[in-house]
Amino acid sequence: MKLIERYILRRASLMFVATLLPLLGIVWVTQALTSINLVTDSGQSIFAFLKLATMILPSVVPIILPFALVIGVAQTLTAMNADSELTVLNSAGSSRMTIIRPVMILAISLSFVSFAVDNFVEPYSRMAVRKMIATAHADMLSSVVQENTFRKIADGLYVQVAERRNNGVLRGLFVADTRDPRFELVYYAREGAVDENSAALVMKEGEVHRKLPDGNVSIIQFDSYAFDLADLTQSAGAANLRAKDRDLFYLLDPDPEDPQYKRNPQAFTAEMHRRFTEWLFPAVFGLIALVVSGDARSHREARVHPMITALVTALVVRWAGFYAASRAEASGYFIPLMYLIPIVAGALAVRYLGRNKNLDIPVTAAGRLIELRDRITARLARLSSPSSDGRSQS
Repeated sequence: MKLIERYILRRASLMFVATLLPLLGIVWVTQALTSINLVTDSGQSIFAFLKLATMILPSVVPIILPFALVIGVAQTLTAMNADSELTVLNSAGSSRMTIIRPVMILAISLSFVSFAVDNFVEPYSRMAVRKMIATAHADMLSSVVQENTFRKIADGLYVQVAERRNNGVLRGLFVADTRDPRFELVYYAREGAVDENSAALVMKEGEVHRKLPDGNVSIIQFDSYAFDLADLTQSAGAANLRAKDRDLFYLLDPDPEDPQYKRNPQAFTAEMHRRFTEWLFPAVFGLIALVVSGDARSHREARVHPMITALVTALVVRWAGFYAASRAEASGYFIPLMYLIPIVAGALAVRYLGRNKNLDIPVTAAGRLIELRDRITARLARLSSPSSDGRSQS
């Protein structure tokens, strides 16, 4: 690699890191605020709170990486153009590959990082988060919930314990679950305890009252019933390991007996293809940044800031990818679109680079639209004027 290429790679990498860290910090704070009630209510320590908030980050890293890259590259090349460095390179006879090569090395490297995080790190962190949530709810039941007092565990979920014994056994359990609008569930149990893995509340010798919106109530007695603590946003007892929680090897060969897979196998297929396509976006966004800001331009040339143009274009491409991925969970016809979006966007960017064309949002676009509106309004006014009606009658 030439000296100038190492220089561009170093500047782009530093700008990428300078963009990535604040974005991760903002996301970390927002994710941490959503988990603070769970941690404080269950009596967890500050270290457990920090760990829980940090384990959520891998799920957003693949989304943030491409945008941090496109901002970092566009800002780096714009600054080099402002300092006339790109002009000097052109005057010295350097090819565009001198700029393209270091940027694409960084972009492709981040694509591999995104693939590793999306397929291996994120599933592990999701499982760890679920385990921590289960432990927090188990601690809430075993030590925080006071005797003969209703305690809100989650929205629509309340628990009462008549007596707590030293060995962790809870006597006189009452659980009211109204989270599902289709029915209400009320559990009564003589006793119960949190299992050794802190994953479920095991209730013994009780019954379940299920009330439908029409007022009908069905009663089921049970000797033992496991109430899931790891995912309190799901119905009690339902399997809580969804497609996003599985690693790539499981998605390639899912268990046919998996309750979630039986319920919606298309979600597993869509998740697998999402992971095969999402890692392409850093490379595509690197090409977009090069198309927008990879050439030397005069400061007198009127145009929108290259970083804005690159960011708007990247947002449009990424939104299309999100839309196709969400619709693919319900229909397999959108799976080819998940591949076409990054491939077509990358091919168009390569074509622009090969033809030395630039992608700009002109500053006069708003003025042209206003001018077009005025012309249409004036023509409609002339067509509807009395003089034109008189001419048409004559």
